[in-house]
Amino acid sequence: MSRSGVFLAGLAVLVFASFWSLDLQWAQFFSVDAARSMGRFVGEFFPPDLSPAFVRRVGWGALETLAMSALGTGLAAAAGLLLAWPASRLPGDGRSIGRAPLRLLLNALRSVPELVWAALLLISAGLGPLAGTLALAVHTTGVLGRLFADALENIDPGPSLALRTQGVGKGRVLLYAGLPQVLPQLLSYTLYRWENNIRAAAVLGVVGAGGLGQLLAFHMGLFQMGKTATVLGAMLLLVALVDALSYWCRRRMG
Repeated sequence: MSRSGVFLAGLAVLVFASFWSLDLQWAQFFSVDAARSMGRFVGEFFPPDLSPAFVRRVGWGALETLAMSALGTGLAAAAGLLLAWPASRLPGDGRSIGRAPLRLLLNALRSVPELVWAALLLISAGLGPLAGTLALAVHTTGVLGRLFADALENIDPGPSLALRTQGVGKGRVLLYAGLPQVLPQLLSYTLYRWENNIRAAAVLGVVGAGGLGQLLAFHMGLFQMGKTATVLGAMLLLVALVDALSYWCRRRMG
């Protein structure tokens, strides 16, 4: 059997074992009582609260969420690029001493979810958007740093080697031969992570990190479902707008 066949067979066994080991109560989930309960719960969201004062609060929360995601992604892109350079093995560099420990650091940063980072940073940064912004930046640094490092390792070695034979230093080789090749790819990665961070920023408020998530946690905790529906609608609209903007930017770059 080929390697792909072995992999697919192992994946099928894992999926089957997951269904067998988990207590998935499908009959109860698709029962009439469950459908009625869900119908009553969804009905409580209508009508949403569209009073001017509350809509202004939600609009400010949306702007705060947007700012958190944009600033967090920007900080992560800068930090990820700085870490990706020593964490990658560029053509002609030979062995890189810092590659293994820096990749371990990037793995550690992205292994901890944004929600956990926010809960930890609340201790030092306090309640509000600063903790959420830093949580997004720390987690996304690990993600973008790894993606950037892999992209740098896959560049065409020709231009880099040509500059090295002329005695050009490593920094200028990266600037003039490496980055121009991968810059569209790095921008695409950054925009994609910005889309993800919009969703994450909307959730981070659950632990008090500001934005729409904080409004959602507050009003849902008080069972004010009309206000909760308005906040959820603002989240959906914000995500759709950022997705459309990111898609347009990627098309323009292409």
